[in-house]
Amino acid sequence: MTLPITLTMAAAATLLNVWLAFRCAQVRIKGKVDIGDGSHPLMLARMRAHANFVEYTPFFLILLGLIEYARGPMQWLWIVAIVYLVARVAHPFGMERPAPNPFRAGGALVTWAVLIGLSGYAIALVYLSPR
Repeated sequence: MTLPITLTMAAAATLLNVWLAFRCAQVRIKGKVDIGDGSHPLMLARMRAHANFVEYTPFFLILLGLIEYARGPMQWLWIVAIVYLVARVAHPFGMERPAPNPFRAGGALVTWAVLIGLSGYAIALVYLSPR
């Protein structure tokens, strides 16, 4: 059984992860930062944006895949998945601006909302669905 939503989003998330890594590498090369952030504010912001993506995205993909496998509503899953990825693109741009700003806050809040929504739906599938 293929999971088209999860496969598509895993591929998109992988490309987004590479893009975030590339953004770090750009600053690392330009600023001659070998290890860590080199006390370079932009390097730190890009590293944290990348790390933040890596911290949340596995949980998103696991929940998405399991809900899709359990025959969750396809249209709803597509919408949620696209919203998650848009939030994850907005967040790194916000990390490079003075806080608070709508990109950073919106990216974080939407990420949390999507994860909480998927978690709630996953629990409901297990305990509220007829067997």
